[in-house]
Amino acid sequence: MSCVKKVLMAPQGPNFSQIVQGYWRLGSWGMTPQARLTFLKQHVEMGITTVDNAAIYGDSERLFGEALKLAPGMREQIQIVSKFGINGVKADADVKYVAHYASGKKNILKSVENSLQRLGIEQLDALLVHRPDFLMDAEQVADAFCELKKSGKVQHFGVSNFSNSQFSLLQSCLDKPLITNQVEINPLRFSAFEDGTTDLLQQLHIRPMAWSCLAGGEIFNEHTEKGSRLQAAFLQIAQELEADSITQVIFAWILKHPSNPVALVGSGNISRVKLTLRALDLQMTTEQWYRILQASKGHAIA
Repeated sequence: MSCVKKVLMAPQGPNFSQIVQGYWRLGSWGMTPQARLTFLKQHVEMGITTVDNAAIYGDSERLFGEALKLAPGMREQIQIVSKFGINGVKADADVKYVAHYASGKKNILKSVENSLQRLGIEQLDALLVHRPDFLMDAEQVADAFCELKKSGKVQHFGVSNFSNSQFSLLQSCLDKPLITNQVEINPLRFSAFEDGTTDLLQQLHIRPMAWSCLAGGEIFNEHTEKGSRLQAAFLQIAQELEADSITQVIFAWILKHPSNPVALVGSGNISRVKLTLRALDLQMTTEQWYRILQASKGHAIA
């Protein structure tokens, strides 16, 4: 197993680990604060130093902050990414209240303050707009980013799930380049390869962050025609590459793309995280990559 290396996300930084530990399900892992800290230390030792969180992920930021408080020195060894912009339904809200996006300046500043407080830190390494907001005023977002940068509360900024036009609109209001677009990439859902998202990022020398690399477990469903085709392809290629699992094959497929994604792993099981890392050593051929694509599409590449 190779130690995970650091990679430059964009021309002006930052450097993130090529595999990113996602903490969106931390609240369901049933860990004590000490167990959370142990898990953090274990994946940092492997070179996974970048962690992904978000304001909407329930108590995950608070739970992560509790663990970090036990060993404050760990803060200097990691890069913390968080996201803002999704307002969930309030438990005691009127029935007319619905979940919605909120990208106004006041909401951004408040969200960051809350995230910093929950995490128990003074600065985020990166802040991402979690989802595109149809009511987004790009100049307001840019104003908020500028204020957060000047105050030292956020070092870098990016987006998540943005189209190319949305990405370009926000970038046009900023004097510093956005550092990523975090998008779903897996052999079930790869629209980022087809709609120009990864083309634009390659052009700008910006790495995407690939989320839901295992499609939330759906990719292992053999009870559909597509699932059956993919399982057969994964198993055959795993044998050819001498991989230990089809998970490694899936991550290798994502990492082979020339946009050079960094890939999020969401497991709270350190053994599974460790197993995933061998994907970095697999030398998948172009033919094998397209064999997986063909299995997903269900027809020959023409």
